[in-house]
Amino acid sequence: MKLWHTAQDLADLKLDGFPGTKRGVHKVIERDGWSETALCRRRAGSLGGGGFEYHIDLLPLPQKLSYAARFIAVEPDDFRCETNEGLTIRERTTRDARLIVLKVAERFHKQSGMGQAVSDHLFSQAFHAGQVALPEWVHAEFTSLSRRTLSRWRSHLKRDLNRLGSDPSLARKGKGILDLAEQGRLRAWCLALHASNQFLAAKHIRNAALAEFGPTVLVDTSRGQRRVAMPPLRTFQDALKRWKDLNRNALLKITDPDAYKSSIRFAATGANRMERLNQVWEIDASPVDVMTTDGRKTLYAAIDLYSRRCLLLISDTPRAAAVGLMLRRCLLAWGVPEAIRTDNGSDFVAKATRRLLDALGIEHDPSSPYSPEQKGTVERLIGTFQRDCAATLPGFVGHSVADRKVIEARKAFSARLGTDDAKLFNVELSGADLQAEADRWAAEQYAHTPHAGLKGKTPFEAATAWTGDLRMIKEPGVLDVLLAPIAGQDGLRRVTRLGIRVDGSQYLTGDVMPGRDVLCRHNPDDLGRLWLFEPDGETYLGEALAPDLAGLDPAAIILEVRARQKALETEALADIRKAKRRITPRTVAEAQRAAYQTNADILAFPKAGTPHETPQSLAARAAKHPPAAKPLSEREAAVLDRLTRSETPAGPTKRHAATPAGTALDTPEDRFKRALQLEARLAEGTPLADRDALWLTGYQAGAEYRARKLLSQHGAQTIRGPRRPG
Repeated sequence: MKLWHTAQDLADLKLDGFPGTKRGVHKVIERDGWSETALCRRRAGSLGGGGFEYHIDLLPLPQKLSYAARFIAVEPDDFRCETNEGLTIRERTTRDARLIVLKVAERFHKQSGMGQAVSDHLFSQAFHAGQVALPEWVHAEFTSLSRRTLSRWRSHLKRDLNRLGSDPSLARKGKGILDLAEQGRLRAWCLALHASNQFLAAKHIRNAALAEFGPTVLVDTSRGQRRVAMPPLRTFQDALKRWKDLNRNALLKITDPDAYKSSIRFAATGANRMERLNQVWEIDASPVDVMTTDGRKTLYAAIDLYSRRCLLLISDTPRAAAVGLMLRRCLLAWGVPEAIRTDNGSDFVAKATRRLLDALGIEHDPSSPYSPEQKGTVERLIGTFQRDCAATLPGFVGHSVADRKVIEARKAFSARLGTDDAKLFNVELSGADLQAEADRWAAEQYAHTPHAGLKGKTPFEAATAWTGDLRMIKEPGVLDVLLAPIAGQDGLRRVTRLGIRVDGSQYLTGDVMPGRDVLCRHNPDDLGRLWLFEPDGETYLGEALAPDLAGLDPAAIILEVRARQKALETEALADIRKAKRRITPRTVAEAQRAAYQTNADILAFPKAGTPHETPQSLAARAAKHPPAAKPLSEREAAVLDRLTRSETPAGPTKRHAATPAGTALDTPEDRFKRALQLEARLAEGTPLADRDALWLTGYQAGAEYRARKLLSQHGAQTIRGPRRPG
């Protein structure tokens, strides 16, 4: 883009509203005095007059903008923008429009050769004059554009592309007084009131907020915290409407958990796809929306999750026997599944149902309480039957109370007053007829309808296309036995000498001996017979007969039972009696000696130990092994001779002749006193010398010590002994 032009160049531009000849351009130059301005200069290399160039800023604004627009190009790449889910639609639109304008302005700056500020100013003027060929939605995003605006946008672009986005509606969103008051506690209080009672009006909530927070509330602002008056009722109404819309899902989870679960919480779509036929079945029950001549019935539905094929059973009431019949139909038609998923209804967790599943090796997978979504496939099947089949049958009473009211409203109140339900709902079908309709719908209609969960295939096609292995029950009689009702609650009984007692009747058996526990099942064809199994049901033991119920002679049955009992006992005792003849009274004793004979040659290594001695044990050892007598010295022999010739005190003093030499214990008082002193030392834990311990032990064994000990305990006066010899 040239910024300096001669008169001929300006004429050649052919700008609208500007002369198209050199002469006409010179007239404009002379009229407006262009030659006298700083925007006029002499051409380089010119030698004479007329060689001048003029800057485009001398052109009138419309012609200048028209000329600049020739160098403003918009290319397809300018409209290529990035997406960001964190922005609103309004923010993304504003960001993309500003980004496009910046791209075009930057290209114009590079092509024009002007400075950034000059090119931005000229570009903004051309933009407002409509000289920039941008889409209408881009022009609609801006009311004004200036050099400073473009500079600010470039600054935002350098930091983050998304800073170009703007949404005026979010400028003060969440910044109202009710949003900020009390650091958000006022907002939480109002929502809690609404969650506790959805029928509270805005004025009720405002009054409760006044009682809780007072007439003024604390608000955080850019200048700090300040207290403001509680907003008026209209503000509460607007805020509550906005809060409830913003927190709709969270509030619904509190106010209506069932509605949240059915309409808001994400469903496990595709979570029930299986890899094998008969991998998992789902079974459920529900009242049928059709009234029969036999009354309201219960529908049992079973569906295979792999093929989506189904079977239906009409029952009088939900009970374990109906579950057994339903399973019998499915097992004979489809084979044995790996697992069955049910709810926790009493009919599905009954002992008879669990015993049947255990007997066939089928895993029972009960869903969590109040979680119908865990078996949603069979729930959907029942709903499909109710809408697609039950609604077309006579006797249809509606899917809900509201539907029933719609059906009842077909007749005037006066016409239906006193009319029974059978006539009001056109009841024609019996229970058997309803079962026939259910079987027809499952086999002919549902089985051949394309299923979305099977990618357009029908349940019949999915089941017949399976080529893998199936576990089949070839003999229906096996199921008849497993489905036979058990005796009592658990079917377990103990055989006694009177037989097996069930419901007041005595069943006799010669196949099972008294004292054995058995599992009893009633024979459905003969109430007088019981099938007997091991308690785990895995081994058949025989039959038991009740003569009064079977119509047989009790005496003949007793004789037959005793004969069979005797035969079993004789057979069992034959080998025992034969072996008993070889046993003598010495058989066990000799076996015991032989069993432990090897232990006689086993010796234990001696163990090292530390000698353990006490004063008493030392004294005892001294008494057991007295030391050898030493020969007396001349002085000791003289003293001994003198003592021998002197008068020796009578009584217990003779027992103390072994008093150590050099100790003055000539009187009983001194000896007893010394014994007490030694005993006191022992009581204190002070060890005694070997000599003192020996003396004390010998003295305590004498009569003198015992007598004085007895007197001292009773407080008697001390008995003095004989005086010392003079």
